[in-house]
Amino acid sequence: MLRIITDFDGPIMDVSERYYRVYQFCLEQTQQVNQPIQKLSKAEFWRLKRSRVPEWQIGLLSGLTDEQAEAFASLRRRTVHTLPYLVHDQLVPQAVDALLEAQALGIDLAVMTMRRVSELQEAFSRYSLERFFPPERRYCLANDYVKTGDVKDKPLLMKRALAELPPASQTWMIGDTEADLVAAKLHKIPCVGVLSGIRDRASLEAYQPDAIASNLFQALRLIQAQVATPQLDPISR
Repeated sequence: MLRIITDFDGPIMDVSERYYRVYQFCLEQTQQVNQPIQKLSKAEFWRLKRSRVPEWQIGLLSGLTDEQAEAFASLRRRTVHTLPYLVHDQLVPQAVDALLEAQALGIDLAVMTMRRVSELQEAFSRYSLERFFPPERRYCLANDYVKTGDVKDKPLLMKRALAELPPASQTWMIGDTEADLVAAKLHKIPCVGVLSGIRDRASLEAYQPDAIASNLFQALRLIQAQVATPQLDPISR
């Protein structure tokens, strides 16, 4: 049995609109009355996010002072994962098609995400995603979990998943961040980075995934090809 463990935000959910709306809100809350600012376009903001430009620097680029930029970054961290903004997330094109195809092929699917239970359930309910991931195939954070950092927390989720899931002939990870790739490599699982999320190609290549795909659908095809004929070159394009 082939198993695919996929991240949620990035491969399945497009979070760009949520992040941009939070950026706008935090900028408005931080600026002083009549203070001139340079609000970034969504495309420019998302380009900076995908290339890992720090939040405080995005604040500076938007016209905030050093002190304001720190406050902006702090407010953003407290706001970006709150339920009022999660409603702006949308499905990545072809994500459901990929999940349907994986199910039809008998691939065992699991989801692994830094979302908390309530945050994951919000999207599952809105888009009827429970059909792909029953409760025993969902690995996320408890609502009261104190995060230490995605690169530290995600490998712990991976360790738990590998201990609990039934044996598989092969297990692959699909994700869009360094946390996904680090978690996979620490546990010696092949991984595919996808460009439909919050990291650009250069950011993903720095962590040397086994392949890079445009989205979940293409990642599924790459994995199918590798399982059929193990000749996939690293950093496939």
